[in-house]
Amino acid sequence: MSTFTYMWRLIRYRPGWYMTNAIVWTVIYLMPIFPGLITKAFFDSLTMDSAVEVGTWGLVALLLGAALARSGVVLIGFITDVNFRFRMGMLLRRNVLEHILKEPGAKAIPCSPGEAISHFRDDVDQSEEAVSWSVDVFGMTCFAAVSCFILIRIDAQMTLLVFLPLVIVVVAAQLATTRLQKYREDSRESTAKVTGAISEMFGSVQAIQVAGAEKRVIARFRELNDNRRKTMLKDKLMTEALDSIFSNSVNLGTGLILLLAGHKMRGGEFTVGDFSLFVYYLTFVTQFISNFGKFLTYFKQMAVALMRLTGILQGAPAKVLTEANALHLSEDKAEAQEPELGEAERLERLTVKGLTYHYPETGRGIESIDLELRRGTFTVVTGPIGSGKTTLVRALLGLLPQDGGEVRWNGRLVGDPGSFFVPPRSAYTAQVPRLYSDTLRENILLGHPDKEGRLDRALHTAVLDEDIAHFQQGLDTVIGPRGVKLSGGQAQRTAAARMLVRDSELYVFDDLSSALDVETEQKLWARLFRERGDATCLVVSHRKAALAQADRIVLMKDGKIEAEGTAEALLAGSEAFRRLWHGEEG
Repeated sequence: MSTFTYMWRLIRYRPGWYMTNAIVWTVIYLMPIFPGLITKAFFDSLTMDSAVEVGTWGLVALLLGAALARSGVVLIGFITDVNFRFRMGMLLRRNVLEHILKEPGAKAIPCSPGEAISHFRDDVDQSEEAVSWSVDVFGMTCFAAVSCFILIRIDAQMTLLVFLPLVIVVVAAQLATTRLQKYREDSRESTAKVTGAISEMFGSVQAIQVAGAEKRVIARFRELNDNRRKTMLKDKLMTEALDSIFSNSVNLGTGLILLLAGHKMRGGEFTVGDFSLFVYYLTFVTQFISNFGKFLTYFKQMAVALMRLTGILQGAPAKVLTEANALHLSEDKAEAQEPELGEAERLERLTVKGLTYHYPETGRGIESIDLELRRGTFTVVTGPIGSGKTTLVRALLGLLPQDGGEVRWNGRLVGDPGSFFVPPRSAYTAQVPRLYSDTLRENILLGHPDKEGRLDRALHTAVLDEDIAHFQQGLDTVIGPRGVKLSGGQAQRTAAARMLVRDSELYVFDDLSSALDVETEQKLWARLFRERGDATCLVVSHRKAALAQADRIVLMKDGKIEAEGTAEALLAGSEAFRRLWHGEEG
């Protein structure tokens, strides 16, 4: 997608707001035409070169009225600009975020979280800026055309002699914006590296302390900051130099007017009013030239922003960025409707054929996995570390992109597992629970309605009810960033409650009980097995408490299924399973 097409698609998202904004700001930029003519009449009346019917004080009143009217229209202009501009920015952020959330977890973003934040903040802001300035350029072009027409009628020679050098100066300065574009790209990249380093440091504090790497990390951070300082300095100096040329062109024009107007005024060809009109319009016309140069700069910087935003899409077409979607700005009073499955959509049989995924970096993964889950069954996937258990469930659920194979739900092919395996079809809890610095209640519900006592049932099944009774604020306890105020076992059971409150057809647990004591673990699996109703469970675990509950056990080794069956059958026929079973017991 070209930069122009990108801008055009953003404009078309809300064309009504854009046109309204363009009309209002065109009026704003055209309004100085009248004060200029009033100023000319005012000075001509003072020098008695012409008579004015309204008188001097009448002209002053007209000037004040024009100023007040322009202030009122500017207020309206800010309202229209904010309404269009921020809708445009929200659309870009919404579409990028939606695309990221639909991607398999392993390839959601191709960069660090800090760099992704830079995309969301800086690149979207740059796109907003360019489109917003297009309105200003249109309005000021209209002003420049009208004012130049008026000035040429007064003195064509002087108009050309004043404005032609200004155009040449500004165009020459504009040629330098190619280098500015490179500096802006470098500064964006260095800023993204700094924010990425901050994110990684905050997420790895314990690892840094254990390794005694504080000085090395700080030295690396200082190096990144120093590089950012240099690139930002180049960017800022170039920007300020161009702005200086643009702004000082007004002074250059005023000087030319003074040099040329003196001779004409002595000859009576040029009045004081004409001089005041030239000086008054000069400010706005030069501002137009300056702002047009800024717009071209923003337009080039928008190309950099488009390239960076397209990069985070990882091969998806750039039109994803500007697809028209509802923003839901007005508060929806109606309660969110919970999706419901028809009787034909309820899980009876889940079939996996030839499921394959290999990690690009190592080539390890899973190979040609065949699996079948029937309604109401409790299946445990087990095996030694690195055998592919977690990879299996993540590829099945679409959290990893499948290299091959197919998944069928009641015989129907699942085309996009990532968007298909969501509540109420499926609910999943990962090895490492993702918790937020919010209340325990909100971490479990995540906006899900608490109907018919589901939350209480989920807390009981997850063996979390007794812990909550000891919290001073119960479910309203704020658990801190990443749930730091909870123990490892409490965090795992909170994730389990979050999953169970959604009443899904398929529950997928990945090593849920690894941080639990024996008694709590036994309670958890017993309650889950007893209270799950006819829901289907797929569990990754090597713990005997889970294996003992299983209807069927799948034993994996080196990314393939080595054996499967009941615990009794595997104990009788699989040496690897016997070692796993007795190894844990020992």
